Amino acid sequence: MMINQTQAQPIAPLVAGPILRRVNPHEFSLWMASSVNPKRLVICLKQKNPRYFPVSYEQSYQVSSKLWLIQCHIPIELEPNVSLSYDVYLDDIGNSVIDNNLRYAAHDNIEFMVSTKADHVLHGSCRNPHHSSNDSLLAIDEQLNRQVEEQPDMLLLNGDQIYADHVAGPMLDAIHQVITLLDLPGEAFSGSGDIADSQQLYQHPKQLYGREGLLPHTPSSSFWSKSSSKAIFSSKDCYNHLITFSEFIAMYLLVWSPELWKHININRLEEANFEVNGQPLSRRFQRQWEKEKHHLLKFVDGLSRVRRVLAHIPTYMIFDDHDITDDWNLTVGWEKAAYEHPFSRQIIGNGMLAYLLCQAWGNDPKIYHADWHDTLATLFVPDPTQSSLNTDTSNPAVFNCEALEKVSYQLFRYERWHFTTDSHPKVVVLDTRTRRWRSESNLNKPSGLMDWEALVEFQHELLNQESVIVVSAAPMFGVKFIETMQRLATIAGHPLVIDAENWMAHPGSANTLLSIFTHSKTPKNFVILSGDVHYSFVYDIALRYRETDSHIYQITCSGIKNEFPEPLLSLFATLDAWLYTPRSPLNWFTKRKRLKVFKRHPSPSACHHLVNRSGIGRLKLNKDGKPKEISVVHGDGSETHFPETASNAQAFSETKIVSKTK
Repeated sequence: MMINQTQAQPIAPLVAGPILRRVNPHEFSLWMASSVNPKRLVICLKQKNPRYFPVSYEQSYQVSSKLWLIQCHIPIELEPNVSLSYDVYLDDIGNSVIDNNLRYAAHDNIEFMVSTKADHVLHGSCRNPHHSSNDSLLAIDEQLNRQVEEQPDMLLLNGDQIYADHVAGPMLDAIHQVITLLDLPGEAFSGSGDIADSQQLYQHPKQLYGREGLLPHTPSSSFWSKSSSKAIFSSKDCYNHLITFSEFIAMYLLVWSPELWKHININRLEEANFEVNGQPLSRRFQRQWEKEKHHLLKFVDGLSRVRRVLAHIPTYMIFDDHDITDDWNLTVGWEKAAYEHPFSRQIIGNGMLAYLLCQAWGNDPKIYHADWHDTLATLFVPDPTQSSLNTDTSNPAVFNCEALEKVSYQLFRYERWHFTTDSHPKVVVLDTRTRRWRSESNLNKPSGLMDWEALVEFQHELLNQESVIVVSAAPMFGVKFIETMQRLATIAGHPLVIDAENWMAHPGSANTLLSIFTHSKTPKNFVILSGDVHYSFVYDIALRYRETDSHIYQITCSGIKNEFPEPLLSLFATLDAWLYTPRSPLNWFTKRKRLKVFKRHPSPSACHHLVNRSGIGRLKLNKDGKPKEISVVHGDGSETHFPETASNAQAFSETKIVSKTK
């Protein structure tokens, strides 16, 4: 696609979406970002006969005079396990605002499956727009285009849908063009030094490739520190960390849809001789800009096809660190520094508010509407001039900045980010970021990914389930050598250096989790889907010393558009294979000695069990909830499979026999 260098053409009615969200035989949910008054939009659902549902203000929030975020939720009885279609009309029935490119060639409308099952699932995480790897969602689009009738039951996005702490320079410039184009609101800052508000931020010479100097710092407590303060946001890639609410919203619009890119001048900085608010950009960052721009243009080229995938498959989303910031709630010390500083607290609140509106709302619209509608109504005050269908006014909606801090306070304390799906098997999606098991002995020790109460709630969701799919952003069972490196970094007092963030890093959460797995009522087939780590692998896990037929499968696929640095990963995989063989005595120094882990090796064969290529996972289950196909679909259309080998199956069976005899 071509990125235009003019903003003269009119803005499309739908600037992002539609994204199909929670769908089952009792409800239908659709997310959209609209440049027109939602009262002008009507959703048409057609299974046998068409039914029309006007969009109401109750289902939308007016962010500006040119942007409404819509989460249309329709309670409706639908015939299960058959396909239906939908369309979105503007003003008149039949006047569709759905771009023809969103329809697959075989159909006149957007067709999807109302499924009661979760036995064909796509899953993945970590979609970095300017990474050099291919966007794996394009391969899914190609497959759907060939076989649109064989749609997956759902798409699970397991974290890092955006990279708020690692924004390419051209992307940040595009974000600021969108803010101007859509009249997105400004906001005042507190504790931000000489930058009083968002307008001063955007006009600051260091606002591009210099934000690490503008982000908040906290006094250093280390005797060995070379400076009297340290950055709260410690990501090495924080040159362009998102700060304002409008920046977060604009990025969501730009990573999910090609529409606004048509209004963006991607060459604007070059035309200004790389001068940023009166200050020339260094040669180093000019070279970085050109490299990022090359990868970003390729990303933008595929957005119409990514948009088509999201319009056809029911999609569920959960956050991970990069949706907000790297190191998010990693240690008690980080939390104390971040939430006690007004500026960092505001940045985190902005990210969580954008996540709520763009991701969380569609996971279970009834719950989020009940919990948040009244609160958000104090933040987004509709412009009275927009009460009619006229949208030509230039007066923006009122963004109540005074209410922003109160809303952020509630976001930080909210405990219902987790959710489940009404499917067979049941899908349980965990919040592993906000309900941490915090260390009481040392502020610098990693927190457990879930606290005791959250784990008890998790166990309750497993009761009376024969099989279950669990989504945990970070793998519950990861690469032991890498976890050992993280533990050594923690002992050395630097847990943030390599993100010492795994389920086994905190004794309380690790032991509670393992107790859940070894409980007599653990589901017979327990599938864990994870991402986060930027490589893919599969483990079969058996319980030692228990008379149980439970099967645990750790399936990790990451990232959709990201990869782990080489040759570092190959080195780690080799050391893991040498040091942690099934009979290695080092296994007794880990917390998993009640479990026996069997690594599946990929096909086509590789030198080790870790796959370091961007991809999106495909999981197919049999009627008992046991995996019959585990694969990774790569951006170039090729696939990697993880078959159950005869040797693995025999070893797994022998473990069961030994367990029963004991």
